[in-house]
Amino acid sequence: MNLTRQMLARILLFLVTAALLLPTSVLAEAAPGDSRLADLLEDEQARTALIEELRRGAAETEAAQAEEAKPAASFPGRVAQLTQSLAEGAVTEVEAAVQSGRVAWHQLKAADLMDLTLQMGLLAGLIAATLVTLWLLSWVARFAYRRLNGYAFSRTGTVGVIRRGVAIVSSLIIDVITVLLAWLAGYAIALFVLGASGQMTTQTTLFLNAFLIVELLRAAIRLIFSKRWSGLRPVPLTDEEAAYWTAWTTRMAVFLGYGLLFVVPVVNQSVAPELGRTTALIIVFMAFLKGVALIMQNRKRVKQRLTTLAERMETGFAQISLNLIAKTWHLVALIYLAAILGTTVLFPAQALPFMLTATVQTLIAGMIGIALSAFLTRVILRRIHLPEDTRDRFPQLEERLNAYIPTTLKITRFTILAIVAGVILDAWTPFSLTAWVVSDSGSLIISKIVAVTLIIGFTLVLWLVIASWIEFKLNPATGNGEPNPRARTLLTIFRNAIAIALIVMTVMVVLAEIGINIGPLIAGAGVLGLAIGFGAQKLVQDVITGVFIQLENAVNVGDVVTAGGMTGTVERLTIRSMGLRDLSGTYHLMPFSSVDVVSNYMREFAYHVGEYGVAYREDTDQVIARLRDAFAELRSMPEIAPNILGDLEVHGVTALADSSVNVRVRIKTAPGMQWAVGREYNRLVKRHFDAAGIEIPFPHMTLYFGEDKAGQAPPAHVLLEAHDPDHEDSDSTAQPRISRFRARSNPKFKGDFDEGEE
Repeated sequence: MNLTRQMLARILLFLVTAALLLPTSVLAEAAPGDSRLADLLEDEQARTALIEELRRGAAETEAAQAEEAKPAASFPGRVAQLTQSLAEGAVTEVEAAVQSGRVAWHQLKAADLMDLTLQMGLLAGLIAATLVTLWLLSWVARFAYRRLNGYAFSRTGTVGVIRRGVAIVSSLIIDVITVLLAWLAGYAIALFVLGASGQMTTQTTLFLNAFLIVELLRAAIRLIFSKRWSGLRPVPLTDEEAAYWTAWTTRMAVFLGYGLLFVVPVVNQSVAPELGRTTALIIVFMAFLKGVALIMQNRKRVKQRLTTLAERMETGFAQISLNLIAKTWHLVALIYLAAILGTTVLFPAQALPFMLTATVQTLIAGMIGIALSAFLTRVILRRIHLPEDTRDRFPQLEERLNAYIPTTLKITRFTILAIVAGVILDAWTPFSLTAWVVSDSGSLIISKIVAVTLIIGFTLVLWLVIASWIEFKLNPATGNGEPNPRARTLLTIFRNAIAIALIVMTVMVVLAEIGINIGPLIAGAGVLGLAIGFGAQKLVQDVITGVFIQLENAVNVGDVVTAGGMTGTVERLTIRSMGLRDLSGTYHLMPFSSVDVVSNYMREFAYHVGEYGVAYREDTDQVIARLRDAFAELRSMPEIAPNILGDLEVHGVTALADSSVNVRVRIKTAPGMQWAVGREYNRLVKRHFDAAGIEIPFPHMTLYFGEDKAGQAPPAHVLLEAHDPDHEDSDSTAQPRISRFRARSNPKFKGDFDEGEE
């Protein structure tokens, strides 16, 4: 029903227009050649208007020549002259339009009404037939739109976004095909039905051309708002909002399109250019006023809508962009309308083609840029998920790849923004993007940007490959087992060195590519390196010593070493220093220049060397037998046995010391396990010696009670008695003890024990 009303309104508009404009065209066709000029000269009013027009043209020529002869005025003067010329030109245009209207009115009176009615009827029939054809084709296309709308909602996620994009593009193609078929049908009707076979009037051609442009513009409007099919609507609007904006933008497109593309050209050709320019100015001014009213009415609503949309965006770039557009969209729209009005006033002949081309180019560039940015945002922001087997072999590869996503997205958005800005500048300014691209400077800049991008991309890919390979070698889940400490240390140092080399080389190559002479930089770096070498000899010595220590596999992370007078576990190795943590937990950082000897306790195997002293009265053969028994028990312990690499080595009696006979044994163990094996073996030796009654000597103490000056010793009352805490009547074999002393805690020394009082 709405479409029918719109078609009837258009038919009525064109009937009125044809009724006003066709008479002069008929007269022009009826009086070809010199007959029309003769008719104009016979008509007194027309002759007077022609004479005034010639005089005005001569006056304008003289004024232009005089203006060229004047010296250049100041900027305020030029502004004043421009304003004056615009005002005078407007008055002149109005007078010429009025005069042309009078001439057209007199010609209309003398025209043949039958011929006028026939021409008007033919044009009205063409308009009606073309619009009806378009309506029928659009009705048939609804079935395709309905299927495309369902296809757009059939999936969600990235696949759903892709399907929706395909559906929107397909709907646009169907819409364009519908318009083209209706346009071709109108041409066929005009050529073979309404007029003489193979002939068309000027008005018919102008209408069909205007119909094609206006309907294609309406197709673009339907692509953006799509009031009937929400799945084919790329902008987030409700059905009511889409219907509202579709209605007003369509009305503006029909009013401006048919007015400027059909009515104004007909007036220019049939009546006079002055009246045509006045008509175009009136049409544009009316559209300008209506556009300003629409913008101001919807300023707050659009701002609120854009702000709400910005809050739902996932990226900061989209939020900032939408908030900025929400605050300034009405200003941009008002400037655009003012540009249309100003261009129409200043350059009436070029206004319509320029504004139409620039607007379409801007809309296409903006929509493509927004669509690409939105698509890339959805695709790139999705994390890369590698197969489980790849994640097991390269645990950090997925995280490293995802770390490149934000930077890649920013660069891609900046590139899209730069291209869209270039296309918009090409549309609205004298700047030509195509000419700049093919120029020497443009080609050079683009080639430099592409070269730098390829260099940086190649460097990142190379680093990704090297880092992944090192990660693969360090990963125990690759099938080769846990890498040894030397391999882990060397690979870590190699990774750091490669990273530094790649950064330096990439910076140098990029600087050379953009035209900076890196020769002085290399020379300066060499001189600076020489100066640093002389001034930091200790640092150079640290680095060189560290390189050779690593190459000779002297120290690895996790080794227990003695270096620089310190013994501890190596926790950190760099190209310059080594970090040790000793038994008490203190961390020592020592440069390699202070390391002259490295004692490593973690190479291939180790020994526990035990030297046990027994009393002189003990039988050494029995002692050795007990040592072997203790070793046999040690070998039977499941937690210790895997760390023992050989049999017990008995070196025999190594010394007859002052208070003991020393017997030495040695146990071969896995590297780093000599201390644990030694501690457990000492425990077993003590237990076996106690069981066999073998005495382990220990220092004896002699108590001396002292004498007074007379040589008398004070009495020391010591009572020995047998005491059993469980049985008071113990036998005589009980060990005596000092019964008059009790041991108790001394709080003054926090848990130490000493003798108590009597």
